[in-house]
Amino acid sequence: MKSEKFAADKLANHKEHMTYKKLLLLTTFIVFGLCLSAQTRRHGAREAFVTETPMVHDPVMAKDGDTYYIYSTGRGIQQMTSKDRKSWTVLPTPVMTVIPKWTADSVPGFDSHVWAPDVIRWHGRWWMAYSCSTFGKNCSAIGLLSSRALGDNLWKDEGCIVASRSNRDNWNAIDPNFVIDDATDTPWLVWGSFWDGIQLARLDSTMHIASGERPRTIARRHSPNAVVSEQNPTSRYAGANAIEAPFIFRHGSYYYLFVSWDYCCRGAKSNYRVAVGRSTTVGGPYLDCEGRDMADGGGTIFLEGDKQEWEAAGHCAAYTIDGQDIFICHGYSATKGGAAMLIQRNITWTSDGWPKL
Repeated sequence: MKSEKFAADKLANHKEHMTYKKLLLLTTFIVFGLCLSAQTRRHGAREAFVTETPMVHDPVMAKDGDTYYIYSTGRGIQQMTSKDRKSWTVLPTPVMTVIPKWTADSVPGFDSHVWAPDVIRWHGRWWMAYSCSTFGKNCSAIGLLSSRALGDNLWKDEGCIVASRSNRDNWNAIDPNFVIDDATDTPWLVWGSFWDGIQLARLDSTMHIASGERPRTIARRHSPNAVVSEQNPTSRYAGANAIEAPFIFRHGSYYYLFVSWDYCCRGAKSNYRVAVGRSTTVGGPYLDCEGRDMADGGGTIFLEGDKQEWEAAGHCAAYTIDGQDIFICHGYSATKGGAAMLIQRNITWTSDGWPKL
């Protein structure tokens, strides 16, 4: 009986893996075709191209000097640059030309497809966190890089910030975001996808988990006591607590926690959307506009697909750049077969301090 169960599990795992590989292969062909049509210049044997409609997954942004940078999911972390945030040059060289060996040792099955980076400048240095995982499982790790200048693209491997293990942790170490506590100049890391939801922990001066600090849950898709009948269409391991991709943004006297609800990575079938709550401290609790704690399933819808231009949208970031509060994310295009593309919008604020686009 055990051997039969093992064989059945192995077959199910193989089918799930092959379905995901087919989805990635289809997406790669779509991206490749659009890239060729948008290309405007070459760099030796490898190609860069310029586009006003870049295809991205999980974008984050930074500005160094007079240049804007976007980093996103891809082989070794995809990167692109712009002088005006309208015309983007997709660079042929990834951030990581060599993937640190510890990543494969820590995450069986991981090779070079790096997910969901985040980047921040703190204490005169750029820090980048990134995710190593395999789809739908929580044997994952968040790695760290550092650099003096974004334009140099010279990144130092700073090792692992935090890792999760199947059958040990009820959370998933992916989708990192740095946030600085302005009152104490203390860095924190927020991360998470499915399982028990969004995690938060204080970091030390090296951007690693501070001594004695343990992750704690600050947001869930559903209350822990809720009876959820829906099935997860993307993973038989992760459950239905469909929340991920946290990003904390400071505005005025509040820290705003943006999260993505429901399911990404399904093209036109995606139903990703963004919810938000806020807190007067980094540590929370984060409450929505009706006062519900996000740790108990609260959250106010901030952005979702209009089914005309975008089927769905999520995995966002928010910044104050050049004096303007801006919001970015990827959306699944309703007119381009569900391709994941960059969305940029300005943020304005209501009289009672809630963000809107």
